[in-house]
Amino acid sequence: MEVEAVTGTAEDKQGTLEASTEATKGSALESQKAKDAKPAVERKRTRNLSEDKRFKLFSGSANRPLAEEIASHIGVKLGEAKLQRFADGEVYFQLLENVRGVDVFVVQPTCYPVDQHLVELFIMIDALKRASAARITVVVPYYGYARQDRKDRPRVAISSKLVADLLSKAGANRALFVDLHAAQIQGFFDIPVDHLFASPVLVSYFRELNLPNLIVVSPDAGGVERARFFAQKMGAPLAIVDKRRTDINVTEVMHVIGDVKDKSCLIIDDIIDTAGTLVKTVDALYANGAARVHACASHAVLSGPAIERIAASRLEQLVVTNTVPLREAAQKLSKIKVLSIAGLLGAAIESIHMETSVSTLFS
Repeated sequence: MEVEAVTGTAEDKQGTLEASTEATKGSALESQKAKDAKPAVERKRTRNLSEDKRFKLFSGSANRPLAEEIASHIGVKLGEAKLQRFADGEVYFQLLENVRGVDVFVVQPTCYPVDQHLVELFIMIDALKRASAARITVVVPYYGYARQDRKDRPRVAISSKLVADLLSKAGANRALFVDLHAAQIQGFFDIPVDHLFASPVLVSYFRELNLPNLIVVSPDAGGVERARFFAQKMGAPLAIVDKRRTDINVTEVMHVIGDVKDKSCLIIDDIIDTAGTLVKTVDALYANGAARVHACASHAVLSGPAIERIAASRLEQLVVTNTVPLREAAQKLSKIKVLSIAGLLGAAIESIHMETSVSTLFS
């Protein structure tokens, strides 16, 4: 009886050991399956966006060449759509392919004519929403109305906030911008915002240019943070021009803060509109002994007399990005050089779609 009891106990132990081993193997197998299995949404995504049926890129009429360049960079074709205008100017937009359940990106800077391109964007968003797109991300390289971001005078509108509300109300789920006039504009939005900077592209260009005895210049107090960042990247000192605005698109340069004598000055700004600030800054720098003056900006709006002012100024070169398409007169001006940010925008779009960090693009 004792032997049988002992034998029985050994068998029980052996059976328990075998059962435990099988359970362990089963658990490991299930664990491996769990690791291999991906969430449904993630399975639909691939780093090769050309094969990703859950990704589409569309463009409005504001800057289609930039959208095509972005599409080429990420290896996709622009989505098929019909964009027309009625005789009275109303916008007609129709999607020509299925976007149900798709992660959609719409490229449309709100450049001249601003209101026309803005309404066009609203209508495109509405069409995508009604076509059951899973997520709509508006890619706005240049955000119009950004300069109207506060009540600087009595009884004026905060138009930047209004446009943010309209984009959200139209159906945008996310927004991607380049060099907002003021970073706090992101707070006007009730949807996630990704804010890109054109500085990596511009810094790379001026590093290769290797201007001697360089000093970075902010054309006003509001742009000091932007210019300081650029100066740190270039390893150069910083100067500031005291600018006082007397009316809309009218400025008066007072004086230069910093030593620019016999130096290569590089003016950093986000927007060049009528170029009034730019040419007065150039004159002020030369009056203070600057040896040469270059300038760069993210958004070449170049409205009104901007081209004539730049052509007649002592500015050696103006470097801009292609967030805004240049007018024909600007394209002919040898002083203006355009750098592309399609690669930067393409990388950001890929990161947003794949849900990876966008900030790593600037690290």
